[in-house]
Amino acid sequence: MSPEDILVLMEERLDHPERPLDVAERGDGDLNGLPSPTGRVLNQAAVLAPLILHDGPPRFLFTLRAPHLTKHAGQISFPGGRRESGESLTETALRETEEEIGIGREFIDVLGCFDPYETVTGFQVTPFVGVVKPGYTVTPDHQEVSEVFETPFEFLMDSANHERHEREFRGQVRRFWAMPYGERYIWGATAGMLKALYERLFGDET
Repeated sequence: MSPEDILVLMEERLDHPERPLDVAERGDGDLNGLPSPTGRVLNQAAVLAPLILHDGPPRFLFTLRAPHLTKHAGQISFPGGRRESGESLTETALRETEEEIGIGREFIDVLGCFDPYETVTGFQVTPFVGVVKPGYTVTPDHQEVSEVFETPFEFLMDSANHERHEREFRGQVRRFWAMPYGERYIWGATAGMLKALYERLFGDET
């Protein structure tokens, strides 16, 4: 798809960034026989899916979380985190993006948001899509991020690359979405959100 076609599709199908859905109807339990939402009290969080449409084919930007972190160490994710008091979820996504990878909000056009996602760790994560404008510089905070990399939009939005994997965690088998790309293993909540974005954009075409 051309960058112009992607922008039109996003504008048609994403929710308004200041009017996100209230309830997470997707989550880590989707492939494990658990309902979403589960009814738990959840912490609010937001992530930004940075979309690059210039200087090459369309692609998303990801972070590789630092190996020393106590939670989700070494996993691939979008920049994001817990909402702070007094800020909107859009502001959370933009603040966390600047803190984690150094891209200021002046370089991001937020297009919208999509299905909130309930994590097994007790968060309701609202994902936003933002186009990254030329002129930005990536400066990772190495306390949180060990690497920043890009993956093609076309690959991630191809259902043939959406795989169901399973792994044993603490004596229980957990099933999850995964989208391996070369040496990159995109899985869990991040892959689940990408699956939700695919279905939001293209679900009625399959």
